[in-house]
Amino acid sequence: MTADGRDGPSHAERESPVGKPVIRGDPSLTGQRAQEAVEFDPDDPESLELAARTVRAFSENTAGADDNVYMLRGAAACAALVRGEGSYKAAAERAGGDATVSFIRKWSRVHDLPRSIRRHVAMGHIAPTAAKHIARVGGEARLHLAWAALDHDLTVRQVRSVASDVNEGQSVASALEAEGVRLGELELELDPAVYRELRRRAALDGASPGAVVSELLADRLD
Repeated sequence: MTADGRDGPSHAERESPVGKPVIRGDPSLTGQRAQEAVEFDPDDPESLELAARTVRAFSENTAGADDNVYMLRGAAACAALVRGEGSYKAAAERAGGDATVSFIRKWSRVHDLPRSIRRHVAMGHIAPTAAKHIARVGGEARLHLAWAALDHDLTVRQVRSVASDVNEGQSVASALEAEGVRLGELELELDPAVYRELRRRAALDGASPGAVVSELLADRLD
């Protein structure tokens, strides 16, 4: 991910500054609420105190459980507090209330998800509770799980199950297969002219349309 928060070469990790409202401050995603976005600076004492208060309120208030932007703000505060205090334990002690080490760890991981995933959380396509489980897995597996959740309407329970299986050593493909999902399967609606030419090329090449699309996109998306 690049310095402005966009996905970079690794694609699966966040590299923009901790606490920076890259998604929450984007009006194309959060509308007028972007004006309310707060940047938590772990190196600024006053900002860190605001993060601590935000984490405590976040841990004690479940009223905003369906508010994705609210949840992302709480996640950002958790991540900034951990960075500022130096550990999950110190962050939990600083926040107090119901902010446990486990709670702060889970939501800090959500804040560390790449921008491509957090955009879908902000838009309500991925539930924050599902994002917590996606964040439990690392590397490209989290991207595979996130896109499968989107393309196959996986429930939070299914996402949790796949994440657990992956962390126990299964491949993300086999873990998804156990939920009846084939990794890489995507339904697309094409322009009729493109569809016609895709089918024609696939027939001449003796390949499946999916193989032709994969070949054509491989270089473009690299």
